[in-house]
Amino acid sequence: MQFNGLLSTFPKEIKLFLASFIVILSIGFFTGIFFVGETSSASPAGIEENYLGNEDDENAEIMKFHKSEREMLTILHTHILSMSFIFFLLGILVWMTKLSKKVKLFLTVEPFFSVILTFGGIYLLWLGILWMKYVVIFSGLLMTLTFAVSVFVVLYQLALKPS
Repeated sequence: MQFNGLLSTFPKEIKLFLASFIVILSIGFFTGIFFVGETSSASPAGIEENYLGNEDDENAEIMKFHKSEREMLTILHTHILSMSFIFFLLGILVWMTKLSKKVKLFLTVEPFFSVILTFGGIYLLWLGILWMKYVVIFSGLLMTLTFAVSVFVVLYQLALKPS
């Protein structure tokens, strides 16, 4: 079998290398998602509280303070940069699969929109536009689903024997 740029035609050693990368990348990605759940940022109220604080709630179990501009810029900077690299590298692998161009285009471009909507939405929420918490939830969920589907497709294609 000759190499033609599709994942299923890669030598088994390169497939193992790429599969290892995807598994470790997924562990890191989903650890971040679990962290969001632990900070109760998985709900609209939790997202709002995480960035705007809960100093006014005397019954709060865990006291959270309004994030400073420096904290917000650090969060946005690190997440936007790291997520863009994650989705760029994963996207390269998605383009090497046997999927239709339309599906590949969606799986590789959508996450970039979701990154901007999620983290831009967090910044706008921090500025006081409270309805952005719903945009953050929707775009974060879509970004996570796109990541999971892309990972599944890439791992599946890596597992295929060359035809």
